[in-house]
Amino acid sequence: MATLLQTDTPREVLSARLAPRQTHIISEAMEFNFSEDEIQRYARHILLRELGGTGQALIKEAKVLIVGAGGLGSPLALYLAAAGVGTIGLVDEDVVELSNLQRQIAHGMSDIGRPKVSSAAESAARINPLVRVVAHQERLAAANVAALVADYDIICDGTDNFATRFLLADACVAARKTLISAAVLRFEGQLATFKPHEGGPCYRCLYPEPPPEGLVPACSEAGVLGAVTGVMGTLQATEVLKEITGVGKSLAGYLLVWNALDAEFRKIRLKKDPQCPVCG
Repeated sequence: MATLLQTDTPREVLSARLAPRQTHIISEAMEFNFSEDEIQRYARHILLRELGGTGQALIKEAKVLIVGAGGLGSPLALYLAAAGVGTIGLVDEDVVELSNLQRQIAHGMSDIGRPKVSSAAESAARINPLVRVVAHQERLAAANVAALVADYDIICDGTDNFATRFLLADACVAARKTLISAAVLRFEGQLATFKPHEGGPCYRCLYPEPPPEGLVPACSEAGVLGAVTGVMGTLQATEVLKEITGVGKSLAGYLLVWNALDAEFRKIRLKKDPQCPVCG
């Protein structure tokens, strides 16, 4: 398929898209300070009428925290780096294992035994050395979650256990931070954006309490098709960029469910629980 824009895009075409636009996020003209390399690197973003220079400037200024540098966090981190997100934080205490390589595309054979956050940070830097990647090699816990969340604009959950998911979700409510959460198991993925600080439901409105231990198997027990994590991580990255730039319709208030075997998406409306002990 032919691309719509060649690499030698005329400078005047890009200049037209670099003009500041009015958005619901910013009302004043902002100074872009794009280098020539950045203009060419992000040319296909800048040409999008919905984004333009204003959208790319918002992406450049954004700070996004990714908790989990595995199957979901890998494509998420790489696409956010490619998009030019200014600061990307990675939280994970694990090291790379051979069994990870079936789906965790930020890591390679030479990374086995290395911290996942280090491997993923280097992969992101290879794609785009202009972004800042902060590696937090630690387990998310009650003692550090508030401090980690406080430094970022948008929080992404790519973890694989319910204890961490609920801890992170509760911290986002307390800090009034947008949470974009994805999950995968076997041939299915789920994605949701939670913005209770803007009147929408929180994670506990959907799942009030963690399920009993052993009721929902982990991927290490039930398995997962590697490409499913790639699809969901990429969808997660898309929703992050939409939240940063304000384009399109937010996924907040909905749960997106994808069944890979049936090639079927379902979008389920979520309601805020007025009795929710966290956001109600």
